[in-house]
Amino acid sequence: MHTPYVKVLVPKKKRIALVAHDDTKTELFAWMYDKIDILKKHSLCGTGTTSTIIRENFDLEIKSYFSGPLGGDQQIGAAIANGEIDILIFFWDPMSAQPHDPDVKALLRTAVLYDVPTAQSPTGADFIFNSELFDQEYYKYIPNTAVNVEERVDQLS
Repeated sequence: MHTPYVKVLVPKKKRIALVAHDDTKTELFAWMYDKIDILKKHSLCGTGTTSTIIRENFDLEIKSYFSGPLGGDQQIGAAIANGEIDILIFFWDPMSAQPHDPDVKALLRTAVLYDVPTAQSPTGADFIFNSELFDQEYYKYIPNTAVNVEERVDQLS
């Protein structure tokens, strides 16, 4: 029987995307300052300038994608769809229109579709990091049409 969703194991070591619009970078970095010891235990990625600043100022290993307006948001979305990101921390600016707003909306839609916990503010990020699920394996549910689904999931009955 074909099921619309499949169960995927999320590993204990999380793959975390860190993204921030220009007007919210300071807020993200202030939040990160208190979480540095936690962040060091996980795999990090981020868009252009944000990831560069994190690498240089926090001494963290982080994979870089393009800048958001140059396709980075789309790259993060593709990584989510490919099962390469477990958590999205995206401090976006709700008060300023961005030239790549459609890409931002697509990224957030993809995160929801692929059951990726997403924080858009420091308090939201704290809720994710303080969750009992944060430091353990757990299952999430993704669309059955995901890439390489047979290699990564247990079929639901």
